[in-house]
Amino acid sequence: MSDPVSKTESERLLKLATRASVTTAIILIIAKLVAYWQTDSVGILASLVDSLMDAGASIINLLAVGYALAPPDAEHRYGHGKAESLAGLAQATFIAGSGLFLILEAIQRLITPQPIEAFGIGLGVMAFSVFATLILIAIQRHVINKTHSAAIRADALHYKTDLLTNTAIIAALLLSQLGWLGTDPLFALAIAAYILYSSWKIASEAFNDLLDHELSDNTRQQIIEITKGHPDVRGMHDLRTRLSGRTEFIQLHLELDDEIPLIEAHDIADQVEAKIIKTIPTADVVIHLDPVSAVDLKTLPLLKRTDP
Repeated sequence: MSDPVSKTESERLLKLATRASVTTAIILIIAKLVAYWQTDSVGILASLVDSLMDAGASIINLLAVGYALAPPDAEHRYGHGKAESLAGLAQATFIAGSGLFLILEAIQRLITPQPIEAFGIGLGVMAFSVFATLILIAIQRHVINKTHSAAIRADALHYKTDLLTNTAIIAALLLSQLGWLGTDPLFALAIAAYILYSSWKIASEAFNDLLDHELSDNTRQQIIEITKGHPDVRGMHDLRTRLSGRTEFIQLHLELDDEIPLIEAHDIADQVEAKIIKTIPTADVVIHLDPVSAVDLKTLPLLKRTDP
Protein backbone atom coordinates (compact mmCIF):
# COMPACT_ATOMS: atom_id res chain seq x y z
CA MET A 1 0.00 0.00 0.00
CA SER A 2 1.03 3.59 -0.57
CA ASP A 3 1.96 5.94 2.26
CA PRO A 4 -1.07 7.43 4.03
CA VAL A 5 -2.23 10.91 3.02
CA SER A 6 -4.22 13.39 5.03
CA LYS A 7 -7.94 13.82 4.45
CA THR A 8 -7.32 17.28 2.99
CA GLU A 9 -4.69 15.97 0.59
CA SER A 10 -6.94 13.06 -0.38
CA GLU A 11 -9.78 15.43 -1.21
CA ARG A 12 -7.45 17.66 -3.23
CA LEU A 13 -6.19 14.69 -5.27
CA LEU A 14 -9.69 13.38 -5.95
CA LYS A 15 -10.87 16.78 -7.16
CA LEU A 16 -7.75 17.09 -9.32
CA ALA A 17 -8.40 13.71 -10.97
CA THR A 18 -12.09 14.32 -11.65
CA ARG A 19 -11.52 17.82 -13.08
CA ALA A 20 -8.64 16.60 -15.24
CA SER A 21 -10.86 13.79 -16.55
CA VAL A 22 -13.72 16.13 -17.51
CA THR A 23 -11.35 18.64 -19.13
CA THR A 24 -9.53 15.96 -21.14
CA ALA A 25 -12.81 14.42 -22.34
CA ILE A 26 -14.14 17.77 -23.57
CA ILE A 27 -10.91 18.62 -25.42
CA LEU A 28 -10.83 15.20 -27.09
CA ILE A 29 -14.50 15.42 -28.11
CA ILE A 30 -13.86 18.68 -29.96
CA ALA A 31 -10.72 17.34 -31.65
CA LYS A 32 -12.31 14.02 -32.70
CA LEU A 33 -15.47 15.73 -33.92
CA VAL A 34 -13.35 17.77 -36.33
CA ALA A 35 -11.38 14.68 -37.36
CA TYR A 36 -14.53 12.63 -38.04
CA TRP A 37 -16.09 15.47 -40.03
CA GLN A 38 -12.95 15.59 -42.19
CA THR A 39 -12.25 11.85 -42.57
CA ASP A 40 -15.63 10.05 -42.24
CA SER A 41 -13.70 7.21 -40.56
CA VAL A 42 -15.87 4.83 -38.55
CA GLY A 43 -12.83 4.15 -36.39
CA ILE A 44 -12.60 7.82 -35.45
CA LEU A 45 -16.38 7.80 -34.95
CA ALA A 46 -15.83 4.91 -32.54
CA SER A 47 -13.31 6.97 -30.61
CA LEU A 48 -15.58 10.05 -30.70
CA VAL A 49 -18.52 8.11 -29.25
CA ASP A 50 -16.23 6.68 -26.60
CA SER A 51 -15.09 10.19 -25.67
CA LEU A 52 -18.70 11.34 -25.44
CA MET A 53 -19.34 8.47 -23.04
CA ASP A 54 -16.16 9.42 -21.16
CA ALA A 55 -17.43 12.97 -20.73
CA GLY A 56 -20.75 11.76 -19.34
CA ALA A 57 -19.06 9.29 -17.03
CA SER A 58 -16.49 11.84 -15.90
CA ILE A 59 -19.19 14.38 -15.05
CA ILE A 60 -21.00 11.69 -13.03
CA ASN A 61 -17.68 10.95 -11.33
CA LEU A 62 -17.17 14.62 -10.51
CA LEU A 63 -20.58 14.81 -8.83
CA ALA A 64 -20.29 11.40 -7.12
CA VAL A 65 -16.83 12.06 -5.68
CA GLY A 66 -18.00 15.43 -4.37
CA TYR A 67 -20.90 13.70 -2.61
CA ALA A 68 -18.73 10.83 -1.38
CA LEU A 69 -16.33 13.30 0.27
CA ALA A 70 -19.12 14.63 2.49
CA PRO A 71 -18.54 13.59 6.13
CA PRO A 72 -20.86 11.14 7.91
CA ASP A 73 -24.11 12.64 9.18
CA ALA A 74 -27.07 11.56 11.27
CA GLU A 75 -28.65 9.68 8.37
CA HIS A 76 -25.44 8.24 6.91
CA ARG A 77 -23.34 7.13 9.87
CA TYR A 78 -20.97 5.17 7.62
CA GLY A 79 -20.39 8.14 5.34
CA HIS A 80 -21.28 8.55 1.67
CA GLY A 81 -18.50 6.47 0.12
CA LYS A 82 -20.76 4.13 -1.83
CA ALA A 83 -21.63 7.02 -4.12
CA GLU A 84 -18.34 6.16 -5.83
CA SER A 85 -19.54 2.61 -6.51
CA LEU A 86 -22.82 3.95 -7.90
CA ALA A 87 -20.77 6.18 -10.20
CA GLY A 88 -18.81 3.14 -11.35
CA LEU A 89 -22.07 1.36 -12.15
CA ALA A 90 -23.27 4.36 -14.15
CA GLN A 91 -19.96 4.39 -16.02
CA ALA A 92 -20.38 0.74 -16.93
CA THR A 93 -23.81 1.53 -18.40
CA PHE A 94 -22.41 4.41 -20.46
CA ILE A 95 -19.54 2.30 -21.74
CA ALA A 96 -21.76 -0.68 -22.64
CA GLY A 97 -24.08 1.64 -24.58
CA SER A 98 -21.21 3.04 -26.61
CA GLY A 99 -19.95 -0.47 -27.38
CA LEU A 100 -23.33 -1.58 -28.74
CA PHE A 101 -23.59 1.57 -30.88
CA LEU A 102 -20.16 0.95 -32.36
CA ILE A 103 -21.04 -2.62 -33.28
CA LEU A 104 -24.03 -1.39 -35.31
CA GLU A 105 -21.97 1.31 -37.05
CA ALA A 106 -19.09 -1.04 -37.85
CA ILE A 107 -21.41 -3.69 -39.35
CA GLN A 108 -23.02 -1.04 -41.54
CA ARG A 109 -19.60 0.15 -42.74
CA LEU A 110 -18.52 -3.43 -43.48
CA ILE A 111 -21.55 -3.78 -45.75
CA THR A 112 -20.84 -0.47 -47.51
CA PRO A 113 -17.11 0.37 -47.12
CA GLN A 114 -16.05 3.98 -47.75
CA PRO A 115 -12.61 5.53 -48.34
CA ILE A 116 -11.07 7.63 -45.58
CA GLU A 117 -10.52 11.29 -46.44
CA ALA A 118 -8.14 13.85 -44.90
CA PHE A 119 -5.80 11.14 -43.62
CA GLY A 120 -3.31 13.61 -42.13
CA ILE A 121 -5.89 15.34 -39.96
CA GLY A 122 -7.23 12.04 -38.66
CA LEU A 123 -3.77 10.72 -37.85
CA GLY A 124 -2.76 13.94 -36.11
CA VAL A 125 -5.88 14.07 -33.95
CA MET A 126 -5.52 10.44 -32.89
CA ALA A 127 -1.86 10.94 -32.03
CA PHE A 128 -2.85 13.95 -29.91
CA SER A 129 -5.54 11.82 -28.25
CA VAL A 130 -2.96 9.19 -27.29
CA PHE A 131 -0.70 11.85 -25.78
CA ALA A 132 -3.51 13.55 -23.82
CA THR A 133 -4.84 10.21 -22.54
CA LEU A 134 -1.38 9.15 -21.36
CA ILE A 135 -1.09 12.34 -19.28
CA LEU A 136 -4.53 11.80 -17.73
CA ILE A 137 -3.82 8.14 -16.92
CA ALA A 138 -0.58 9.16 -15.19
CA ILE A 139 -2.53 11.65 -13.02
CA GLN A 140 -5.20 9.05 -12.24
CA ARG A 141 -2.63 6.39 -11.34
CA HIS A 142 -1.01 8.77 -8.84
CA VAL A 143 -4.39 9.59 -7.28
CA ILE A 144 -5.43 5.91 -7.09
CA ASN A 145 -2.17 4.99 -5.35
CA LYS A 146 -2.77 7.66 -2.73
CA THR A 147 -6.55 7.42 -2.23
CA HIS A 148 -7.64 3.95 -3.49
CA SER A 149 -10.76 5.61 -4.92
CA ALA A 150 -13.20 3.18 -6.56
CA ALA A 151 -14.62 5.90 -8.82
CA ILE A 152 -11.22 7.05 -10.08
CA ARG A 153 -10.18 3.41 -10.55
CA ALA A 154 -13.23 2.84 -12.77
CA ASP A 155 -12.56 6.09 -14.65
CA ALA A 156 -8.94 5.09 -15.24
CA LEU A 157 -9.98 1.69 -16.54
CA HIS A 158 -12.00 3.04 -19.41
CA TYR A 159 -9.38 5.68 -20.22
CA LYS A 160 -6.91 2.80 -20.56
CA THR A 161 -9.44 1.34 -22.97
CA ASP A 162 -9.36 4.68 -24.84
CA LEU A 163 -5.60 4.44 -25.08
CA LEU A 164 -5.85 1.06 -26.78
CA THR A 165 -8.73 2.33 -28.92
CA ASN A 166 -6.80 5.34 -30.18
CA THR A 167 -3.70 3.26 -30.90
CA ALA A 168 -5.80 0.73 -32.84
CA ILE A 169 -7.42 3.52 -34.86
CA ILE A 170 -4.01 4.90 -35.84
CA ALA A 171 -3.12 1.42 -37.12
CA ALA A 172 -6.41 1.23 -39.03
CA LEU A 173 -5.84 4.64 -40.62
CA LEU A 174 -2.37 3.61 -41.76
CA LEU A 175 -3.64 0.33 -43.20
CA SER A 176 -6.49 2.08 -45.00
CA GLN A 177 -3.94 4.14 -46.91
CA LEU A 178 -2.57 0.85 -48.26
CA GLY A 179 -5.98 0.04 -49.71
CA TRP A 180 -7.27 -2.13 -46.87
CA LEU A 181 -10.56 -0.31 -46.32
CA GLY A 182 -12.07 -3.22 -44.39
CA THR A 183 -9.63 -2.75 -41.52
CA ASP A 184 -11.40 0.42 -40.35
CA PRO A 185 -14.73 -1.25 -39.42
CA LEU A 186 -12.95 -4.44 -38.28
CA PHE A 187 -10.86 -2.45 -35.83
CA ALA A 188 -14.04 -0.68 -34.70
CA LEU A 189 -15.65 -4.09 -33.99
CA ALA A 190 -12.62 -5.20 -31.99
CA ILE A 191 -12.72 -1.93 -30.04
CA ALA A 192 -16.44 -2.39 -29.34
CA ALA A 193 -15.82 -5.90 -28.00
CA TYR A 194 -13.12 -4.61 -25.67
CA ILE A 195 -15.38 -1.75 -24.54
CA LEU A 196 -18.10 -4.25 -23.61
CA TYR A 197 -15.56 -6.33 -21.68
CA SER A 198 -14.39 -3.21 -19.81
CA SER A 199 -17.95 -2.27 -18.90
CA TRP A 200 -18.52 -5.75 -17.47
CA LYS A 201 -15.33 -5.48 -15.39
CA ILE A 202 -16.27 -2.04 -14.04
CA ALA A 203 -19.81 -3.20 -13.23
CA SER A 204 -18.49 -6.30 -11.42
CA GLU A 205 -16.24 -4.19 -9.17
CA ALA A 206 -19.08 -1.75 -8.46
CA PHE A 207 -21.49 -4.58 -7.59
CA ASN A 208 -18.91 -6.13 -5.26
CA ASP A 209 -18.57 -2.87 -3.35
CA LEU A 210 -22.32 -2.26 -3.21
CA LEU A 211 -22.96 -5.81 -1.98
CA ASP A 212 -20.26 -5.54 0.72
CA HIS A 213 -17.89 -8.06 -0.81
CA GLU A 214 -15.03 -9.08 1.49
CA LEU A 215 -11.67 -7.36 1.04
CA SER A 216 -8.97 -9.27 -0.83
CA ASP A 217 -7.47 -12.41 0.70
CA ASN A 218 -4.13 -10.62 0.92
CA THR A 219 -5.63 -7.77 2.96
CA ARG A 220 -7.49 -10.16 5.24
CA GLN A 221 -4.27 -12.13 5.79
CA GLN A 222 -2.48 -8.90 6.75
CA ILE A 223 -5.17 -8.22 9.36
CA ILE A 224 -4.85 -11.74 10.77
CA GLU A 225 -1.06 -11.53 10.97
CA ILE A 226 -1.18 -8.15 12.70
CA THR A 227 -3.66 -9.47 15.25
CA LYS A 228 -1.71 -12.68 15.82
CA GLY A 229 1.46 -10.68 16.26
CA HIS A 230 0.34 -9.12 19.52
CA PRO A 231 1.80 -11.16 22.41
CA ASP A 232 -1.34 -10.92 24.58
CA VAL A 233 -3.83 -12.04 21.92
CA ARG A 234 -4.87 -15.69 22.31
CA GLY A 235 -6.87 -15.92 19.11
CA MET A 236 -9.37 -14.16 16.87
CA HIS A 237 -12.60 -14.96 15.05
CA ASP A 238 -15.49 -13.47 13.08
CA LEU A 239 -13.30 -11.28 10.90
CA ARG A 240 -15.63 -9.31 8.62
CA THR A 241 -14.53 -6.74 6.08
CA ARG A 242 -16.07 -4.57 3.38
CA LEU A 243 -15.25 -1.53 1.29
CA SER A 244 -17.29 1.68 1.06
CA GLY A 245 -15.74 4.29 -1.19
CA ARG A 246 -12.20 4.75 0.10
CA THR A 247 -12.89 3.33 3.57
CA GLU A 248 -12.23 -0.30 4.52
CA PHE A 249 -14.58 -1.33 7.33
CA ILE A 250 -13.04 -4.07 9.49
CA GLN A 251 -14.71 -5.93 12.36
CA LEU A 252 -13.20 -8.75 14.40
CA HIS A 253 -13.34 -10.52 17.77
CA LEU A 254 -10.21 -10.70 19.94
CA GLU A 255 -9.75 -13.63 22.30
CA LEU A 256 -7.94 -12.65 25.51
CA ASP A 257 -7.12 -14.31 28.85
CA ASP A 258 -10.16 -14.66 31.09
CA GLU A 259 -8.81 -12.80 34.09
CA ILE A 260 -7.25 -9.84 32.32
CA PRO A 261 -8.51 -6.46 33.67
CA LEU A 262 -10.87 -4.58 31.38
CA ILE A 263 -8.52 -1.60 31.18
CA GLU A 264 -5.70 -3.85 29.93
CA ALA A 265 -8.01 -5.59 27.45
CA HIS A 266 -9.08 -2.21 26.12
CA ASP A 267 -5.44 -1.17 25.76
CA ILE A 268 -4.62 -4.36 23.82
CA ALA A 269 -7.53 -3.73 21.46
CA ASP A 270 -6.33 -0.16 20.90
CA GLN A 271 -2.85 -1.42 20.06
CA VAL A 272 -4.17 -3.95 17.56
CA GLU A 273 -6.41 -1.31 15.99
CA ALA A 274 -3.53 1.14 15.69
CA LYS A 275 -1.35 -1.44 13.93
CA ILE A 276 -4.13 -2.28 11.47
CA ILE A 277 -4.69 1.39 10.67
CA LYS A 278 -0.95 1.92 10.22
CA THR A 279 -1.03 -0.78 7.52
CA ILE A 280 -4.42 0.23 6.10
CA PRO A 281 -4.61 4.01 6.71
CA THR A 282 -8.18 4.42 5.47
CA ALA A 283 -9.57 1.61 7.65
CA ASP A 284 -12.42 1.95 10.14
CA VAL A 285 -11.84 -0.77 12.75
CA VAL A 286 -14.27 -2.18 15.31
CA ILE A 287 -12.98 -4.80 17.78
CA HIS A 288 -15.06 -6.94 20.14
CA LEU A 289 -13.37 -8.55 23.16
CA ASP A 290 -14.02 -12.16 24.18
CA PRO A 291 -12.59 -14.23 27.05
CA VAL A 292 -10.80 -17.13 25.42
CA SER A 293 -12.62 -19.76 27.51
CA ALA A 294 -16.00 -18.52 26.22
CA VAL A 295 -15.15 -19.21 22.56
CA ASP A 296 -16.88 -22.35 21.33
CA LEU A 297 -15.61 -23.36 17.89
CA LYS A 298 -18.65 -25.57 17.35
CA THR A 299 -20.91 -22.53 17.30
CA LEU A 300 -18.76 -20.72 14.73
CA PRO A 301 -19.12 -22.70 11.46
CA LEU A 302 -17.91 -19.76 9.37
CA LEU A 303 -15.05 -19.06 11.74
CA LYS A 304 -11.94 -17.45 10.36
CA ARG A 305 -10.01 -18.08 13.54
CA THR A 306 -6.24 -18.14 13.83
CA ASP A 307 -4.39 -19.23 16.94
CA PRO A 308 -0.96 -17.74 17.69
